[in-house]
Amino acid sequence: MNKKQDIVLTKKDNLIHFLKFTLFSISAGIIQVISFTLLHEIAKMKYWPAYLIALTLSVLWNFTLNRKFTFKSAANIPLAMFKVACYYAVFTPLSTWWGDALTSTSIGWNEYVVLIGTMLVNFVTEFVFTRFVVYHNNINTAIK
Repeated sequence: MNKKQDIVLTKKDNLIHFLKFTLFSISAGIIQVISFTLLHEIAKMKYWPAYLIALTLSVLWNFTLNRKFTFKSAANIPLAMFKVACYYAVFTPLSTWWGDALTSTSIGWNEYVVLIGTMLVNFVTEFVFTRFVVYHNNINTAIK
């Protein structure tokens, strides 16, 4: 029988995955907020380029930590990265569009309110996508 099929996750395992994902997402969120603030406030970038750069930095951080420590996956890294890139190929343009629209002068929402709201949407949807699409059959496969 295939080793991947032998792995059974308990409710406790799933809760631990969610908690670890949450903690690493918080650290990625800190990276995103700090880099966004530096780019937007200090470098005086408009919302959307500052957001895109900050998002990219947080995604790289989050992917690396969650693959190794949360899901402990031995999955093909380029394939896992491709799947995450597919998620972000949808999320990034949508979140950039709504973020730019909401912070524009016609609507005028605060950039940080939009950023935090977008990060919360990202957190929930990325966890579901990562758990059930990226690593669904490859969780705990890197455990010795």
